[in-house]
Amino acid sequence: GRTQFKVVIKALSPKEVTRIYTPLPLDRNDGTFLMRYRMYGSVTKGLKIEILYGDQHVAQSPYILKGPVYHEYCDCPEEDPEVWQNVMSCPSQEPQITKDFISFPTIDLQRMLKEIPAKFSQTRGAIVHYTILDNHIYRRSLGKYTDFKMFSDEMFLSLARKVRLPDVEFYLNVGDWPVEYRKANDTPGPIPVISWCGSVDSRDIVLPTYDVTHSTLETLRGVTNDLLSIQGNTGPFWENKTERALFRGRDSREERLHLVKLSKENPELLDAGITGYFFFREKEKELGKVQLMGFFDFFKYKYQVNVDGTVAAYRFPYLLLGDSLILKQDSQYYEHFYIGLKPWKHYVPVKRNLEDLLEKIKWAKENDEEARKIAKEGQLMARELLQPHRFYCYYYKVLQATFLNVVYIFQEYAKRQASKPEIRDGMELVPQPHDRDSVCSCHRKKPLREDL
Repeated sequence: GRTQFKVVIKALSPKEVTRIYTPLPLDRNDGTFLMRYRMYGSVTKGLKIEILYGDQHVAQSPYILKGPVYHEYCDCPEEDPEVWQNVMSCPSQEPQITKDFISFPTIDLQRMLKEIPAKFSQTRGAIVHYTILDNHIYRRSLGKYTDFKMFSDEMFLSLARKVRLPDVEFYLNVGDWPVEYRKANDTPGPIPVISWCGSVDSRDIVLPTYDVTHSTLETLRGVTNDLLSIQGNTGPFWENKTERALFRGRDSREERLHLVKLSKENPELLDAGITGYFFFREKEKELGKVQLMGFFDFFKYKYQVNVDGTVAAYRFPYLLLGDSLILKQDSQYYEHFYIGLKPWKHYVPVKRNLEDLLEKIKWAKENDEEARKIAKEGQLMARELLQPHRFYCYYYKVLQATFLNVVYIFQEYAKRQASKPEIRDGMELVPQPHDRDSVCSCHRKKPLREDL
């Protein structure tokens, strides 16, 4: 029924005109629809959003978004972080952030400056040193494997366009693996390093992965899958899906090779294939190589096998948002949102060595209604935890927590001079992107000079 919906988005004031791209609503096959839009200009008074089914307004239409409403590249940050967090409906607490900072009641910036470049940049080669000062982003790369800083640059710049960030200095690991494994009671203790993936024995502070971050920023801008488009392309209804488990992926972990062997021996239960060989090239002739598969086609299958890659498999959030049951390998690795998931409620756990995988697939086939319920619970939880605004809130709260935990070290030569975030030698400004196609003027109330 998606073609019967009509969505009209326009400036609230007839005196304002802006370009807005509005694709068809996404049918989530459960009576709900996702409506997306992307602005290519800003409005002062606000937006009016009308959703019509035939000629009738539906779903509490029309909606009024009070202005100003800015397009993505408009650099007009909200000066009051509390106001911004309230508007964004940010949760008061993020359990993973609270857990991550237990090891760091204070953050010794001077120790970080001394130890991190020497300890991590040479061995890992994927550390980026950031300073955020006066809402500008500065950084320097420590190592030769830091190309993925383009994703963190993009998110920090986007966040800085929306809210004034705290002045803070930190190190981000843009490599795959967590890097800090010292315990809180070790001497010396751990140093706070921010990473995209954590593990049960590491002390890294975890951010949403570069993959879901880029997915959020790319929505309606590129051609890559994003966390919203997945929700409107979840394949056939449950009863019409193929009753087998599916896996496609590279050879980045030996268990994935074992999956292919299980598939060859049990094709009625499992369809698994390796799409590219890098780590175990000698196995290609024995196991074979399959063609890449469109991600939307994954959801033609009732069951999805989620096995680690080099670290946590970053496809997991996408799989959860589909309409299939997730069979998740037990793992030492986790992403920022795993803490909100429970086995047998949101997914079915599978042993690390996959020895019980076939048994779990048989259980799902024999307990179809229970399997469907777990799949739906996982999907609903993912819809809550993986909304775009939650990523912005999460990034901001990590930066805020880092700022609040910084200890200002007093120097011998100037005991009253606090050690604060600075623009260090070798750092470069990461400029905000230009959007020459759209005019942007900030209309937020500016604080009076005497109030600063």
